[in-house]
Amino acid sequence: MPDEPDVPTEPDRPDTELTHQLDRYLRHVAIERGRSHNTVSAYRRDLEGFLAYLTAQPGERSDVTTDTVTDYLRSLRERPSPLAATSLARTLSSIRGFARFLVDEGMLSSDPTAQSHPPKAPQRLPKALTIEQIAALLATSGGDEPTELRDAALLELLYATGARISEVVALNLDDIVGDDGTGVADMVRLFGKGGKQRIVPVGSYARSALDAYLVRARPVLSSRGRATPALFLGARGARLSRQNSWLIIRAAAERADLRVAVSPHTFRHSFATHLLQGGADVRVVQELLGHASVATTQIYTRVTADALRDVYVTAHPRARRADRGS
Repeated sequence: MPDEPDVPTEPDRPDTELTHQLDRYLRHVAIERGRSHNTVSAYRRDLEGFLAYLTAQPGERSDVTTDTVTDYLRSLRERPSPLAATSLARTLSSIRGFARFLVDEGMLSSDPTAQSHPPKAPQRLPKALTIEQIAALLATSGGDEPTELRDAALLELLYATGARISEVVALNLDDIVGDDGTGVADMVRLFGKGGKQRIVPVGSYARSALDAYLVRARPVLSSRGRATPALFLGARGARLSRQNSWLIIRAAAERADLRVAVSPHTFRHSFATHLLQGGADVRVVQELLGHASVATTQIYTRVTADALRDVYVTAHPRARRADRGS
């Protein structure tokens, strides 16, 4: 049986019935609902802030009610450094989950968040690199040193699969599956949010980079540390961290002289955008990305529509109004 997730409490946190229920709730979402460590940590931050607010209220105002939830969210909007709409929505979601847990446990007679609605967040378009920019970035990762072969395989796999960086660094050797007849695995098993599994194809460039890494680099890196099933290893033989992955990506972007912000998620955005530009069905892209709802994926269709509009306006002879002075 796996150890219970670590759900620490702050040393100076007030010892109240609600704090005890909070600890129980965090264990519930970690164990029974399979939420990731990062998600549980975000819940904890949001809810400890809410409980601190309740503790500071006098008398009956310290109860979890519709008014206290509304007032707390208002205080976050009106403070000197107000929370963004996306952060407010996440905070309300955290409180709502906790409130429903309290209802189920008989601590509350009704859900105080039932009438609360998250603020509408501005829709941000993902920032994707062009195909030429991606090619330039990937071309910088050459060399025969073990870490250079690893970096090339990491970057190629990120673009080939559209995986989140957390999913890639969590990969183990046996998550590389399938065989296209050449002896090189052509699929990867990814574990997304909530432990949801999906199988994603791996293109020829990524397969070649992975094969070079597995044959010529990983054994060298593995010999420097304890045995581990991790696919990507750091210089000392341990599983490659998310932080080091960021540094690898940033260094590649600098070598390519892209002069734009590049993050692990840039690869994911570029993967989805380029697939749709190439004619892929949005439902297929949804499955490849591991999105629970197609609505999340459809934001990429807007990106490609904007790109088409720009090309049309630039190229079509009657797409723009003629200059009146000509």
